Amino acid sequence: MCRLKLVNYEASENHISHETEGLSRKHLVVRRGKPFKITLMFGGRPWNPHIESLVLEVWLGDVSEKIRVQFSDEWSDPLRWSAKIYQSDMHPQSVMVHICSPVLSSVALYELLLHIETRRTRRSYVVGTFVLLCNPWLKDDPVYMPLGVQTQEYIKSDYGMLYMGTPLNISRQPWSFGQYEPGVLEACLRLLQVSPQHLRDKNKDYALRADPVYLSRTLCAMVNCNDDLGILMGKWQGSYKDGVKPTEWSSSADILHHWFRSSCRPVRYGQCWVFASVLCTVMRVLGIPSRVVTVFNAAHDGDGSLSVEEYYTSTGEKLNLSKDSIWNFHVWVECWMRRPDLGSGFDGWQVVDPTPQEKSAGIYCCGPCPVVAIQQHCLGALYDSGFISASVDADIIRLIVSDGLVVERTVDTEAVGQLIYTKSIGSDRPENLTPAYKGKKRVQPTGAVRCTPRSARQNATVMVNKCNVAFGYSCSPMQSSPLLSAAGFPGGSSQGLEVSLNIDGVPSVGDSIVMCVTLSNQSSSPRVVMEHLNAQVKEFNRSPQESFWKTHKKMHIKAGEVLKLNHTIPTSEYEAYLAGDDIVNVAVVIKDLKTNKRFLAAQEFNISSPQIAIEIEGGDTIKLKDEHTAQVSFINTFPRTLNGAVLTVEGSGLLEGKHQARLVFLKPGEKIEKQMSIVASSPGTKVLMATFSHSNSPSVVSRSFHRVSVMTD
Repeated sequence: MCRLKLVNYEASENHISHETEGLSRKHLVVRRGKPFKITLMFGGRPWNPHIESLVLEVWLGDVSEKIRVQFSDEWSDPLRWSAKIYQSDMHPQSVMVHICSPVLSSVALYELLLHIETRRTRRSYVVGTFVLLCNPWLKDDPVYMPLGVQTQEYIKSDYGMLYMGTPLNISRQPWSFGQYEPGVLEACLRLLQVSPQHLRDKNKDYALRADPVYLSRTLCAMVNCNDDLGILMGKWQGSYKDGVKPTEWSSSADILHHWFRSSCRPVRYGQCWVFASVLCTVMRVLGIPSRVVTVFNAAHDGDGSLSVEEYYTSTGEKLNLSKDSIWNFHVWVECWMRRPDLGSGFDGWQVVDPTPQEKSAGIYCCGPCPVVAIQQHCLGALYDSGFISASVDADIIRLIVSDGLVVERTVDTEAVGQLIYTKSIGSDRPENLTPAYKGKKRVQPTGAVRCTPRSARQNATVMVNKCNVAFGYSCSPMQSSPLLSAAGFPGGSSQGLEVSLNIDGVPSVGDSIVMCVTLSNQSSSPRVVMEHLNAQVKEFNRSPQESFWKTHKKMHIKAGEVLKLNHTIPTSEYEAYLAGDDIVNVAVVIKDLKTNKRFLAAQEFNISSPQIAIEIEGGDTIKLKDEHTAQVSFINTFPRTLNGAVLTVEGSGLLEGKHQARLVFLKPGEKIEKQMSIVASSPGTKVLMATFSHSNSPSVVSRSFHRVSVMTD
């Protein structure tokens, strides 16, 4: 009797062939639509193909499909599972079988059985399990990506660069996606198994998992925990003592491990760049090309008006009166896929945003939405195109209020989505995606104060008609605000007076903030004006707090004169208020004392932190399990002694816990440093993070990240 004795999964060869090396130590991991091979070894008498048939059976949930093993010269249906034997792979006690799944197979963990059948008998054996992923290397797969450099960057690379801050001062943070860390693939598969869709009807969920649109939408909702057993809990203010402050994360693997080991309890805490980076990891693991994208000056437009209102007092203080807001930066994910549900004109990059902001079809997820639909203002394209379009292209209506009344109104059509960045292929330099999102600006009347609702609808209809011609898709008309003015950001002009506000250079912690207000009187009459200048601290996604600095001054400006008014905020007036990740909002209101007309200009910027030096002995590429020395140091560049200086270093996969150096006093020009040994526990990209703080500051003064590449040999 012939019986199955052993199975060789040929894991090494299969993983190389399927571009899945390092994804799992537990499972065979292969890609759909591409053959993989297993060797069946028999005990007892040799297998006799003349009297015994081999039948494989693939199980997924409660559904199975039997695959009769054929010889290589027999035809097989490419839309069904197939299994073939080549003559050269047949031996007396073993046979190698080449198995191929349909290109539109579901992403999941499958179970494989073997039946040895004769006319009268059937002996069945459990072969084992394997994981099937999307295949961006296969032309017929909806996630196919044609260039090797693209799949290397957007699937295989475990390293990313995040861009944050403001357009005036962009900061960068390395991120370890960590898809090759042990247990990450298993966590991603678990994420699918505990989704509401799977818990409701597992067989329906399994069937739909062949579609990357469905997969991306399901996973987007599962990265936040608002509706389900998702990974991350968001928090944007208050204390983070019962979790991890979002700015302290630098690795998706750490977060996925926390979630998986805690039986799917949410990890505390995330903000937009953390949500996006974790989703990017999950997508890359499951075979959907993905990248993290930052939108600077992103609008949160909850009512779909394509406009966001900002309120200022007559002295330049920004007020928290609007339910909508402008985030200095917002981070989401783009995934690459075809969109047969919309038509080929919408193939390519799709926005998927896991940060829980607004509900989509009743759940906290957003997208996938074609980037081309945003560029062409196709606001009816699935999914959430209106909300995403507003994020990059809404108007900002700025209102000056006095005694409860609006005394001045301006509209800014340029600030939102001012810059959109992602990491370049093979480089840490940013790639500017702004043109891909922002086509021709929506038509606005020039020099007009008001635009009637009718003309606004006409302008929108023009864009919709263009969209219909280009893509053959029905698009909803955009809503344009009828409240328009010629004044704009960062300065305003009306009735012959121009006002602008500029920040001198990029301010650093410990330096004074230097600003220049420029007034240009273009009229033929002199003016008497009152200048009000106001500075507030804010977080990247929230309205400012109370003012920490303000000034006012009355002045005369001659006809045709240009006045430059320089202002300085010394360090001593902001250091007690500003934390390392805070942003400054500065606004100037100029009031014409004769006409009572007001002019507003504003800027928001982040302050650069002094650098922490991180050096690895022998370079930034280290060997697995070898001990290496890391030297971390901070020099006090402030003009005064810092009390209670603390230098903290940590790095998942490199260090156990936190390592600290402390000094009671750190004098100007003196150095605080920490030397430690690092040992990499797994291959891939790791990130060392160092922070510096002192007792005079309310929060971390400086935070630095350092990329470390770990090689196996």
